[in-house]
Amino acid sequence: MSDVIMEEHEVAEIFEKIQQGILNLFESHTGYGKKDIILDNRFDSDYGIDSITLTTLLSDIIKEYNIPTTNVPEDINTLNDIFNYVSSQLNFDKKEVIINSDMKAGDKQVKSLLIDKIQSVVARHTGYSVDQLGINVDFESDLGIDSVTLVSIFSDIPKATGLEGVKLPEDLRSIAQLIDYLDNNAASENDSDNKLKEESLKGSPGNILKTEKKAETNLDDDSGWKNFLSQLLDTEDNHLLPDRNVKYSFSSLGLNQQHINKLYNKLIHEFKMPNQIKISECDTPEKILHYIQASKEFELAPIKEIISQISQARENGIFEEDDDPRTMKDFVAIEHKDLFHKTREFRKFYTKKQRQQLYWYGMPLESRCQNRALIYDETTGKRREFLMFASNNYLGLANHPKVIEAICDGARQYGATNTGCRLIGGSNILHKELEAKLANLKGREACIVYPSGYSANLGGISALAGPKDLIFTDAINHMSIQDGCKLSGAGRKIYQHNLENLELLLDKYADHEGGKLIVTDGVFSMHGDIVDLPRLMQIANKYNARVLVDDAHSTGVLGKTGSGTTEHFGMKGEVDLELGTMSKALAGVGGFICGDEDVIEYLRFYSNSYVFAATIPAAVAAGLIASIEVMETEPQRLSKLWSNIHYLRSHLLSAGFDLENSASAILPIVIGNDQKTLEFGRAVRARGMYCQSVVYPGIAVGDARLRISVTSEHTIDDLDLAAQILVESAKEVNIPVVNSN
Repeated sequence: MSDVIMEEHEVAEIFEKIQQGILNLFESHTGYGKKDIILDNRFDSDYGIDSITLTTLLSDIIKEYNIPTTNVPEDINTLNDIFNYVSSQLNFDKKEVIINSDMKAGDKQVKSLLIDKIQSVVARHTGYSVDQLGINVDFESDLGIDSVTLVSIFSDIPKATGLEGVKLPEDLRSIAQLIDYLDNNAASENDSDNKLKEESLKGSPGNILKTEKKAETNLDDDSGWKNFLSQLLDTEDNHLLPDRNVKYSFSSLGLNQQHINKLYNKLIHEFKMPNQIKISECDTPEKILHYIQASKEFELAPIKEIISQISQARENGIFEEDDDPRTMKDFVAIEHKDLFHKTREFRKFYTKKQRQQLYWYGMPLESRCQNRALIYDETTGKRREFLMFASNNYLGLANHPKVIEAICDGARQYGATNTGCRLIGGSNILHKELEAKLANLKGREACIVYPSGYSANLGGISALAGPKDLIFTDAINHMSIQDGCKLSGAGRKIYQHNLENLELLLDKYADHEGGKLIVTDGVFSMHGDIVDLPRLMQIANKYNARVLVDDAHSTGVLGKTGSGTTEHFGMKGEVDLELGTMSKALAGVGGFICGDEDVIEYLRFYSNSYVFAATIPAAVAAGLIASIEVMETEPQRLSKLWSNIHYLRSHLLSAGFDLENSASAILPIVIGNDQKTLEFGRAVRARGMYCQSVVYPGIAVGDARLRISVTSEHTIDDLDLAAQILVESAKEVNIPVVNSN
């Protein structure tokens, strides 16, 4: 057979039969079903298959396909290894395949092979079986794949499919969309039509696909476009600039928004860029040129005009070639044999941002954290007083004399810590009292206290939901919720930040046999808006789903007494579980979950982050008990907080800032672009105001913002000065604002 020239579809059919036969033998020897099989999983670590079972399996495969028993390799660790071994022994690697020169990703057989490879990559990163990865399944809403994992998946797919150099856009939501994108865009890479046909089978049994190569070189090939991109960035010299420069955003190349708008307008109106090109997405030279290239209709006339614009920017002294437009997201999926390589690369990136005073996270306080705080400014090497708008001390309880006194008394009476977990020597009478206080605050039967709010989400969600259950989580929920969903092993369904999308997903999985849990923030920590709890509960009841509300930024802020989201909507006791952290308004540390006593007692024995972790010290519990008592006896603190929120919010809206739908103590000023946001934050810090510049991973790339936290301790003078600083800083970095008195 080795001399027979076969059509590609004939070889594919043979391989499919062989692979199916091997999989049947694998099932019979191991007990794994097809839905549990991932071809790249290791027999030992992933499947737990011992050497005896593996030897027996290989023996039966050798008998089935009449393979010589000599020279069986010792490094067979996966099913793909077996496929490759069998195909090589059957001389499939010597067969030739006749391929039509116009085959693309969309052709049936190549498409099937691409799907297999993409499914394998997704399965490896997510733990889903291949059977669960239908080509139209939505990565986010159906599979619950978060943006961080998706970065790694999209980074691996080009290599796995033999299409190194193809950059996948982040808005692709399914395997079908990936295939369509590769079909429409892979041709723009160097010889990529042929490379796709040749390499899409790379790694499959025998590596048998042979193709012809194009000989001609023009602007459609890689070198032509590299030269074009280099011309775009270098008007004075003809030498090629480093390839990485073409990926820099226009803002990083020194163009302000006015320059960028000019470029866009010229491309659209003067040079008649085709309508299908999404000019608003073209924030780098590379993107513009890839869109132009993909259209194949657009003349290259804009080159000179674009170059002229960048030259003008240089002459004006605003062109900074050494700026780095990458975000923290770019360091998630760096491939390297050294695990620590990405840490060194990130350190260089981070150090440069620090030198530019764009990153100034974690600067140490040298005073209490109140409305004005003394901070050591590491960017200037000086300590100075800042207006503090980065604190979650919403009610000022962290500095209340009764709270501080209670902590001191608790430490003197009970010592520094508990030296153990709650179930084994770590419980103190104050823990019991604190849990009773929290349950009463929330109007629930019982409460369990965890070491932190983060561990409450990890332990609570993972204890209640399992592999046969589904969790529906808002796309912008706190990372502790997302991590708790991952840890549970349940099917994670991410709904977009609206309840219509949640209902669509619940309806889609209405017949699911397992349990359903909806998890949501009460107040969304980077957006400041409040969940529409009445509507959410209607949906949950309709589809028999349980609900957990994370009140991290609601406790002490929402409701007549500060009880949280349920009190805010007049729904105390109507939500299955209410979770919170005590490190914000309650001015301590730790997390908690309140609910029915049966559920809480279950969590005490099945939440690993409770069972196997030391809890908060008794002295901290004493301070938290005092904080709750102060909340009850000094309601004017909550009134003052809301007065301050309304006052500053009004100022910022009048200035024209985008605060989204904030309705809490968190006021986001949405900018979008990471670089512009960091520059805005730098200008704010330089004027003596301390707030958070939120970029990835705190928020999605392209949704960057400043996050302003208002407290009851802020004075009117503080709020006026903060508004003034924000307006002046916005003007400095060309963010549109309205002049106000």
